[in-house]
Amino acid sequence: MKRSTGLKPGSGFQKKDKTPASPFEAEREAARRKALNALKRAKRAADKAGIALSEWEGEFIEGVSDRIKTYGRAFGDPEKGAPGQALSAMQGRKLKEITAKANGEGPKRQWGRRKPSADGE
Repeated sequence: MKRSTGLKPGSGFQKKDKTPASPFEAEREAARRKALNALKRAKRAADKAGIALSEWEGEFIEGVSDRIKTYGRAFGDPEKGAPGQALSAMQGRKLKEITAKANGEGPKRQWGRRKPSADGE
């Protein structure tokens, strides 16, 4: 007497191969995951610290994460970011500013700008 295990050949607990077709695809997928995690961390840090993000910052985080999930990157013009990256240079800068705000750090001085001295010069 033969017992049936209930499993058909070719189904069930087989390891699915999710390796990308090329190393470029793997790099692009890693950049996508990295950007999504950074956006989630910034949002979570702001919520945990009790710092209210402005309406624009909230829309930025939601919009960028939606575009990354849909298209794999958040910018359409290839001139604005490096190939294989999910965020453009400006989006990355804004994300760093939001993260710094969420962590309670003040805004950083922009390069080339001097603080006004006490005597007014």
